[in-house]
Amino acid sequence: MNSINLKEARKHLGDLVAEVERGASVAITRRGRKVARLVPMEKESPQSLPDLALFRASIKVKGGSLTDALLSMRHEERF
Repeated sequence: MNSINLKEARKHLGDLVAEVERGASVAITRRGRKVARLVPMEKESPQSLPDLALFRASIKVKGGSLTDALLSMRHEERF
């Protein structure tokens, strides 16, 4: 890991980012003490949504079907 002081890092930020893009990591120091680190981004893996089939199957509904209740209410309003 390379090390550079803050003043130099400000002057050469573009070069440092290019170096990090190539896989290097750079420590930034202030008064000789490490205060920050530039590292390459982790490769993002596509996040898939969890399978909710087991969760849905575990839900127990009390009473009859909501669809049947709604259709019944609509039918009663007509007459």
